[in-house]
Amino acid sequence: MRNLSLLQRFRCVDLSILGSPQCFTIRSETGTVLVASELAITEFDPRTEEVHKEVSLTAEDYLPEDGSGVVVAIQDLPDQESVCVATASGDVILYNLSSSQLECVGSVESGLTGMTWSPDQELVTLTTGQETIIMMTKDFEPITEVAINQDDFGEDKFITVGWGKKETQFHGSAGKQAAQRKAAEVQPALPWDDRKPRITWRGDGQFFAVSAVCPQTGARKVRIWNRECVLQTTSEVVNGLEQPLCWKPSGSLIASTQRHPNKHSVVFMEKNGLLHGDFTLPFGKEQVQIKELLWNSDSTVLAVWMEDLKPGEDDHPNAYIQLWTVGNYHWYLKQSLHFGNEPLRAPACVCWDPEKPLRLHLLTRGWASYTYDWGWSTQRSHGTDCHDNANVAVIDGDKILVTTFRQCVIPPPMCAFELQLPVPVNLVTFHSQAQRTNELAALTADGHIYVYGQGGGVENGGVPGVPGFKVISAPLVLRKTYRVTMDQKEPLTLRLLLWLSEDLFLTVAHGRRLTRLLKLTPSDSQDPKDMLEIRSDIPVDGCVVSLCHNLRSGTVALQLDDGQIRKVHMDSSELSLTEWKDSTGNTINFPRPCVQTALCTLSGEEHLIGLTERSHLYIGDSLVASNISSFVVYDDFLLLTTHSHMCHCLNLSTLSIKGLQSALSSEANQNDETVRKVERGSRIVSVVPQDTRLILQMPRGNLETIHHRALVLAQLRKWLDSLRFKDAFECMRKLRINLNLIYDHNPTVFLDNIEMFLKQIDSINYINLFLTEVKEEDTTTTMYPCPSHSASNSSSKKEGKKVDIVCDALRSTMETLDPQKYCLCILTSHVRKTTPELEIALQKVHELRVNPPSGSNSVSAEEALKYLLFLVNVNELYEHSLGTYDFDLVLMVAEKSQKDPKEYLPFLNMLKTLEPNYQRYTIDKHLKRYRKALHHLSKCGEEHFTELLNLVKDQRLYSDALELYPSDTEQYKTLSVAYAEHLVEQQQAEQAGLLLWRCGENARALQAFVSCTSWRNALAVATHIPLPPEQLALLARDLAEKLLMARRHTEAALCLEQYAKDCEEAISALIQGAAWEEALRLIYLYNRQDIIETDLKSALLDAHSNHTSFLESQKALFIRHKNRLAVVRELKAKARMELFDEDGPDCADAELYSEASSVLTGSHLGSKYSRSNSRISSRSSKNRRKAEGKKYSLKEGSPFEDIALMNALIQIITFVDKMREEVHSLLKALVLFQFDAQASSLQRDYGELLQLMETALPEIWTESLQQGQSPLTGPNSTANSIMASFQQQRPAVPQQDTETLTAPKMRNTVKWKLSILK
Repeated sequence: MRNLSLLQRFRCVDLSILGSPQCFTIRSETGTVLVASELAITEFDPRTEEVHKEVSLTAEDYLPEDGSGVVVAIQDLPDQESVCVATASGDVILYNLSSSQLECVGSVESGLTGMTWSPDQELVTLTTGQETIIMMTKDFEPITEVAINQDDFGEDKFITVGWGKKETQFHGSAGKQAAQRKAAEVQPALPWDDRKPRITWRGDGQFFAVSAVCPQTGARKVRIWNRECVLQTTSEVVNGLEQPLCWKPSGSLIASTQRHPNKHSVVFMEKNGLLHGDFTLPFGKEQVQIKELLWNSDSTVLAVWMEDLKPGEDDHPNAYIQLWTVGNYHWYLKQSLHFGNEPLRAPACVCWDPEKPLRLHLLTRGWASYTYDWGWSTQRSHGTDCHDNANVAVIDGDKILVTTFRQCVIPPPMCAFELQLPVPVNLVTFHSQAQRTNELAALTADGHIYVYGQGGGVENGGVPGVPGFKVISAPLVLRKTYRVTMDQKEPLTLRLLLWLSEDLFLTVAHGRRLTRLLKLTPSDSQDPKDMLEIRSDIPVDGCVVSLCHNLRSGTVALQLDDGQIRKVHMDSSELSLTEWKDSTGNTINFPRPCVQTALCTLSGEEHLIGLTERSHLYIGDSLVASNISSFVVYDDFLLLTTHSHMCHCLNLSTLSIKGLQSALSSEANQNDETVRKVERGSRIVSVVPQDTRLILQMPRGNLETIHHRALVLAQLRKWLDSLRFKDAFECMRKLRINLNLIYDHNPTVFLDNIEMFLKQIDSINYINLFLTEVKEEDTTTTMYPCPSHSASNSSSKKEGKKVDIVCDALRSTMETLDPQKYCLCILTSHVRKTTPELEIALQKVHELRVNPPSGSNSVSAEEALKYLLFLVNVNELYEHSLGTYDFDLVLMVAEKSQKDPKEYLPFLNMLKTLEPNYQRYTIDKHLKRYRKALHHLSKCGEEHFTELLNLVKDQRLYSDALELYPSDTEQYKTLSVAYAEHLVEQQQAEQAGLLLWRCGENARALQAFVSCTSWRNALAVATHIPLPPEQLALLARDLAEKLLMARRHTEAALCLEQYAKDCEEAISALIQGAAWEEALRLIYLYNRQDIIETDLKSALLDAHSNHTSFLESQKALFIRHKNRLAVVRELKAKARMELFDEDGPDCADAELYSEASSVLTGSHLGSKYSRSNSRISSRSSKNRRKAEGKKYSLKEGSPFEDIALMNALIQIITFVDKMREEVHSLLKALVLFQFDAQASSLQRDYGELLQLMETALPEIWTESLQQGQSPLTGPNSTANSIMASFQQQRPAVPQQDTETLTAPKMRNTVKWKLSILK
């Protein structure tokens, strides 16, 4: 649904060149034009009107001096820095552009009728006067010469398999008469055919087609030849086929023209010579003569150059050039250039630019050069309110196809309505005034402006004469036709039209040298014809390529062809231009000219957005993205489609330019509502204002409507802010948006307007749907985060559980409004609470049964119960009804269930016979509500205590049972003993001992304390019993022996000293536990200095020796593991580079050789170890642990050797670092007994080892290794972004491997050295 808009035109009319132009070519390197006349070859620049070179063709007798010579073709050859010219007399001339030398490289005696070079300029084909084709190389060495007209069909001749005769075949809708129908007679070529052959090459240079008149029949035929000049196919008989011929560069079709008895068409052929599609020209059957068909370089536009076949009275034909495009199998006439009937204004040569697809070069017979640059644009209405119908206008010749996307989405070439004009349309613009954005103005080929507005129509939108029907999309009505008071003899004099207000137009006109910006308003004269007068005319220093207007601010901006931006001021009667500046006063310009521009407000400042033809998106002078295919600015949003088939919707009010750049830089890491995938090649057509619809067009032309999540959420927030709950609810329900957003968006506002919410929704089913979807999750922080609302939301959150708040608030309001109408909703509010209030809901149903309501909109008890059964499982509801102890309610639920009365009636009858407390105990026990059952059973008397004790033991309700009895009762003691026995079984003997001790079971308490080595409690109980001194000492020795086995030497020494009264054993225990200072204290306390010589000094020397040997072994082991780790990493890096060289970076095994291979590769390691683990996973946990241990083996060459080495190094560092206090204590003891040499050596060895480890930490745990495991979460992360990050990254890292990647921390703050030692 795009149109061609004229961006700029270069006009060169002061060329002083002799002769008349016959053909020309474009030098793509310099942008100059090489034109050949009957006298010379001239090179000139169409922009500066400067003639660069001119060489005569008559000086060396290549052409006669009388001007009768003819140049049939000219071709620029960039590789040879030359231009090749073919004359009708048969000469092929090469003109060297660097040396300005002419050379005749070949001559054909019979003359030449045409010359065409292959697209790669490796081959040249010449057609001669003898109806032959000569193929030569680029060095003009002949390859072959063949006749154009051949009787053979070609190599690709159709094959007949011989399935019967034509008369016996099925002929479809043509019927049996088709078998007897005679073949159509071959008609000769038309009288005005020049009878010359035409050659056209396919874009890849593999085939070329020749259209020539057959000498036998006199009709034109098209033959297709391959690159070796071998005939492939011959076209079918096409009566009325004309001379134009052009092969589509993409290679699919060959275009020509055909004159039918009733119409004139452009027809297309396939490579096999068969017709494949056509379109009709908007002229009579004998009105025009087609001179040329020209495809542009990207095959998107077909130019048709034609002249009147029957000139008027002045005998000068009108000349036309039309530009056609195709979409959805329909051909649109996008641009019409009318040159009038003056001979000197008529085009003599026309061609497309070889580099820029939408640049057309034209040279008239009067030596006027025109260069037109077009760009693709979508003409859409600019309104942002609900009155705008999201109109899109498509130009199709003298019709404007308008589609109103607010009312209907109609795929092109169909539309909502057509506007028929008398002449072809070249430009359409919509009114840029609020409330009137549906109106449009059209600029036609004859320079008139047609203004269309909305018609009055029938009252209430009805259709006249047709009751019951309503007009949804009313066609626009022609209001005025304006004629501009300026010379428009040249085509496309006006362009870039803006309709700013009712009587104000802004347009751009071509001046002599400069572009003119015109302000047009209706004339004040009483002329019967409406005129637009030029109220202000200012020259612009440069060529204006775009105009844009901001409906909100009223700003008008224009862009020049070099990217400069100017701001248009219309405050006074005269226009004025100023440079575009930002808030700091700096001048802002586009680095490159843009073909599409729009004004927007970004972070409170107005900016100009531009999209270049190279897909670069600029905001001012900042490049935002380089892969944008289309964009549109709507309200506060910028919507874009990219060449990676993504559609972004970015909120401009919350982003800066850098924010936009980061949002568009890496699409793979985004998974929020601002981006979504779209079909390949999708482009934005329009956005429906105040709605959620975004219209996209596919490459073929069909349309697709999507509801972009960002647009949907923004519109929902607007509706919720304006308390339009019904619109928001229906949209959320249709587009599957979580209904929690209605509350989460602003809880305070929702709770304050619950009555309005209920009245707007006014549907029991919808209210129930809302209640059933309410969850504790805050969707504004998880599913639909909105930065602009985060602050307000956080302050408006209510205390308590969200589900309970919503259910209670809705229920209280519904009970106030109409409890009978909202009965089912009230039941839902009870059931949906965090702790379902099923008993209350059942009680309400029971009340309905006892007192049936009488209202018309009331609900019966049966309906309510049926609905309740829909929400809750029937068995669960039956059990809850039983838990109310109301047997009438139980029977009511049981009757609605599928239960057999023989199952529940005996049980209910049995319950009715029991005592009330025991009855409730029985019910609770049946419902497995054991705590309630225990409570009721405790009220049944002592005769049921045995049953209560069994219930406590079975369900382990010891704490609950103890709360039911006073502490001085026998029942309490019995329960405590039972509880203690249970704790002993659970390996909690100390707690069991406390229970037994407080209830008076001291002997059993002592036994419990001894069993768990709780020596302090055990000795306290033993003293409390009390035990005799001998037994107390024996108990202390037993406890000390257990403590020594547990390496609790200090506590064992305390037992031996204070209770066993054995100081020697206590000192021995302390020496054994290396508690040197405490041992010395006891030695001197009990005056046993002899133990110093006998035991203490030798123990100190042994400890020194053990520490020294241990440190030496750990140091050697640390160095060996560190060196081996460096070797392993080097080997893996080398192997990884080899894999990259062979298989590329995507090889699955490449990650096996990273620095932490097992961590980073996870499940997709290509090693035998990972495959074996898949078999181990199904075995026992013991085997899995065993396999995990084997996985991190220190064996050289194992796939996870580096991880095993790092684990071993961590263990060494951690163990050695923990020895600081132990070494410090030993050093002090050695110094005390004058073992200074041993103490110094130990301090030195330990210090050196710590320093070695501290230095090696950065080498082992490098920065890249630790940064590789960066966190995926953070304050700005959402659930979707975290999920996307996990999906994009490698498999999850095990906890053990994560710890391996982190360097251990050494406790350097612990002081262990002695300064008195060296």
